[in-house]
Amino acid sequence: MPTSDNPEKYLRWRVVAGEPHHRRHRRWPVAMLGSGLTEITDPMAGGRAAAPGGQAGVGTGGRLGDGGRPGPVRPWHRVFVVRMAVAAQSVTWLRHLLDQPVSQARVRQVQIVVDEWQIPQRSWSGRLGPLPHLLAQRIRMPRHDQGRAAIELELRWSVPLRSVLAAVLPLLTPVRPLPAPASPDVTAHDVVPDWLGAGPNIAVIAGELPGNPEIRPYDLVIRPDDTTPVMATPVQPTTGQETTGEPAVDGDATTPAVEGDATSERSADPVVARVPVEEAYRAVLVVDPGPVLIDVEHAVPLGRYGPFGPDAPRAELILPVGSAAPGWRIVGPDGLDLSGRPDRGWLTEREWAALAGIGLLECRSVPGLRPAQETALLLRLVAAGVPVHSPVLPPACRAQLAREVADLLVGELPDRHATSLDWETRAVRQRRAVLRRHGRAFALTGLAGPAFPGLGAVPPVSAILVTRRLAEVPAAVAAIEAQSYPDLEIVLCLHGVTLPDDLRSRLAGCRRPLEIHEVPAGHSFGAALGEATARARGSLVTKFDDDDTYGPEHVWDLVLARHHSGATLVGKAAEFVHLEALNTTVRRDAGAPESFTTAVAGGTMLLARGDLEQVGGWRPVPRSVDRGLIDRVRRAGGLIYRTHPLGYVYHRRSTGHTWDPGLEYFLRGSGTQWPGLPVHTEFGTEQLGERVNGGGAARAGRS
Repeated sequence: MPTSDNPEKYLRWRVVAGEPHHRRHRRWPVAMLGSGLTEITDPMAGGRAAAPGGQAGVGTGGRLGDGGRPGPVRPWHRVFVVRMAVAAQSVTWLRHLLDQPVSQARVRQVQIVVDEWQIPQRSWSGRLGPLPHLLAQRIRMPRHDQGRAAIELELRWSVPLRSVLAAVLPLLTPVRPLPAPASPDVTAHDVVPDWLGAGPNIAVIAGELPGNPEIRPYDLVIRPDDTTPVMATPVQPTTGQETTGEPAVDGDATTPAVEGDATSERSADPVVARVPVEEAYRAVLVVDPGPVLIDVEHAVPLGRYGPFGPDAPRAELILPVGSAAPGWRIVGPDGLDLSGRPDRGWLTEREWAALAGIGLLECRSVPGLRPAQETALLLRLVAAGVPVHSPVLPPACRAQLAREVADLLVGELPDRHATSLDWETRAVRQRRAVLRRHGRAFALTGLAGPAFPGLGAVPPVSAILVTRRLAEVPAAVAAIEAQSYPDLEIVLCLHGVTLPDDLRSRLAGCRRPLEIHEVPAGHSFGAALGEATARARGSLVTKFDDDDTYGPEHVWDLVLARHHSGATLVGKAAEFVHLEALNTTVRRDAGAPESFTTAVAGGTMLLARGDLEQVGGWRPVPRSVDRGLIDRVRRAGGLIYRTHPLGYVYHRRSTGHTWDPGLEYFLRGSGTQWPGLPVHTEFGTEQLGERVNGGGAARAGRS
């Protein structure tokens, strides 16, 4: 029986993650035969399965091995496995292993197989994330862009399986955390919420929290309840002889390490000692009861957008009423019938695919018996791109939701005179509100804000506006100033022109931080963009054009798209085009929204300043600067992502364009048309009304 200081040791162990129907005879390596097996077929929310010893969040989750060998006696964080084999149905299932107790086991050799893998885009190049003590790696990807992917890793010293999974995910799927000038470390202690995700400032620890005499060890500690964490601090052993916490299994040695600490080395075994709580951490967040959050990076399926309109297919969500009732159920047209456990914290690919054609999901009754689980399910459905209407929310469920989200869930549906654009707008607003109000990356910092004054909840963004046309400056600056994004500065670069005093006085009243810079007319447009970017202070930069129309949520849309897609560069398509010669706006087919692409409108591009500089910045060319940057990003292995088209109108002037295919190009195959600009709050044009558009009524376009 292992002692309290030594882990339970196994030479081999297997983990299988996937839906029950996906089970099939698997050929395991000969060396793995007879080893223990953990099967995960329907993960529980929060990773809080009870351990044999009674610890929440660190349970075993195992069963008997093929040879009848019993599973671990101790919690998984007290288990050491020399060789671990992981088989996942898909990247989504592999991602959700992060939330499982088995991810706390320490491993030294790992083989990971993903059966259903598909490359996001052929130009994309995944990279193995940071992993301490790496000795060898072997990666085998399918020849035809989809199929079976296999990764084998060998480490000098053991690390938690969770650290290995966090390093492998960027190799298989785009992962791009939000940049931040300053942020707290987040430590989940004795609990692994399903919204936690992974990142360089996220750690998971079970048992006693190690101390650090040189710096406050923890900033934000996430706990399963409101009990005080037990602290420990390493001290020098009194015997004069170095002792290590490395279990020896067939000559293999490992080192105790905390996930997320890439500098872990062999060290003395910690001796428990109490330290003052105020020196150990700054804030504590309790999970139960606690906020309802989602991991945005893995909650939004690729390519899910629409259908919209009153005639779009509808389905019904039925939530369990009694404690003994079965789980939730979704029924709809064409034999749609899905069901799941109420405590499961996510949707599978099969459920995503089944809901792809649903335009509205109606939930007529929310019992309110399990408010956290019920609201979490509604949030995940909306994040997955399924518009939800729940006209009656009990107070217990409303208390779990941001007001903006609750209002959009219970709000009345568009009336019978509404257009498909009205239905589309409702869906976009609903998902936008869920992602920014309940997404972990945005909401968690806000919840901890009182404990960390001065830290922003969102990454700062710099809007770059380069222009030669002084007449367009007031309206362009006003459009940026009207953005709802809270941390936004404007960098106005005057290309070969000087700002007159009267215009400078008008700009002095701008409510946003405004940086004005002038460059000589002899500089190329790309060089001017480079000089403007050099003066930007934001972690993210986005390009605005001086004559296009932008809705107030435009920057928020881009930041959210970058976060959930993992793309290097995001933008919108020029789907709404205003033709100046005809004073008409047309909606044209510009490609599938919410998907990876090879081009976006230049006046909508957003990327991190670090990524921009890493690919070499803007090319110093007089035209096609946007194309030059996109090419550089793709050559560097990055992805381009096109989010939804609302909130942006591309203006096509009569003259002055380097590419001019003629008006017929934009009219051919166009859908809805509006005289002037579409009058809609989503485009920031509601103030135009009768004055400009003569009513702004849409009319059907030619097919």
